[in-house]
Amino acid sequence: MAVQSWIDNLKSSKKTALIHDGKRKIHYLFGDGKEMAEEYDLRTDELVVRKWHHKTTLGAQGQWQVEVGEPLVGPVVSLDAEILKENCSNPVFMRKDTKSSFQWRIRNLPHPKDVFNVSVEAPERCIVIKTSNKKYYKKFDIPDMDRSQLPLDSSALSFTHANNTLIVSYKKPKEILTLEQELMKELKKLKGTSEGDIDCKTQ
Repeated sequence: MAVQSWIDNLKSSKKTALIHDGKRKIHYLFGDGKEMAEEYDLRTDELVVRKWHHKTTLGAQGQWQVEVGEPLVGPVVSLDAEILKENCSNPVFMRKDTKSSFQWRIRNLPHPKDVFNVSVEAPERCIVIKTSNKKYYKKFDIPDMDRSQLPLDSSALSFTHANNTLIVSYKKPKEILTLEQELMKELKKLKGTSEGDIDCKTQ
């Protein structure tokens, strides 16, 4: 079963734990060379950050790709070295899960709630957000569901809108909840060093 395959992958990976700033930081190194870094809130055990590091096709180290948490934003430098900053009024898409749901927040969307249509596209294994006024469109997948090869269910999807932010939630199926509980038990067994105890390699 794919869910078991993914948890086995996590268990067999080389893991390093670091306790710092109220967070449990875990670095995973998988057999295929991929790296994953996660941060959990020590108080609630909630996942705060998950990012991936893949090597490029030529074997060089690529950029970290954020899956959960605030997106990594860097300035774009033009040819004449003037720094172009992203418009702060543009929609900002980020994932911030809760214990029971996968959750995405899109800031800077001032439209009323009834303008939004949020749906599951089961054949494409993705969620689609669109507006009736054609001002916003976004299609995205749920990597956790893909890794475990679980089907998407429209009834698990909901959304709300407040303070110019659209919040889309997808209720985690029991298979994911069980996997996360099993993983947390494993992570708590790791001997986590505190910042300064070791020369820890940072991303």
